[in-house]
Amino acid sequence: MAEITHLKDGTLDFLPHNLNRQPVVMGGLTADEMWGTIGVCGGAGLILGIPVSFLFGNPALFVACALVGGALGLTVASRILRKMKRGRPDTWFYRRLQLYNAQHLSFFGDPGLVIRKGAWTCRRTRK
Repeated sequence: MAEITHLKDGTLDFLPHNLNRQPVVMGGLTADEMWGTIGVCGGAGLILGIPVSFLFGNPALFVACALVGGALGLTVASRILRKMKRGRPDTWFYRRLQLYNAQHLSFFGDPGLVIRKGAWTCRRTRK
């Protein structure tokens, strides 16, 4: 049996990295990302399905369009998001959305988010 090593403060030097991650539920998406994708794509299918239901005279057709939009959006978005997230930290997607909101949607943006363009330098000042 392997011996457990402790650091100077009494904590373990090994802590599994995957303990605090959200589990991947479907197609490389976490539960929050999956439900968000289904909601957005299903809503788009619902909006696009309303004119289609009036066109064909079937009032229940917009619900079917919402279901098809959600399912189709989930399959397509899971592939796209999986490629975008590959090799990046777990919170990359959420920070990217936060940055987009702060830059383009100022009324949803976080005023505490620091946005600065330019080079960062660390210099010592001489007295």
